[in-house]
Amino acid sequence: MTSTGDIRDGVTTVYKVSGMSCGHCEGAVGSEISELDGVSSVKAVASTGEVTVVSAAPLEEAAVRAAVDEAGFELVGTL
Repeated sequence: MTSTGDIRDGVTTVYKVSGMSCGHCEGAVGSEISELDGVSSVKAVASTGEVTVVSAAPLEEAAVRAAVDEAGFELVGTL
């Protein structure tokens, strides 16, 4: 159930995050995840709970979970 793929700019991983309900939520999650080393792009979509992350290398789930927790939400897992 993992949607991780190598692309030219790095590795793209889609995470499921619960609790996001608006643009402010998207920004909070995106801001925290973008601070992780190697992350080049983050797109959070509150309506689906999906967060697409592009990074130089695969990220440790614990680091992503900590970033999402810091934003006040819960990482459900990868899609």
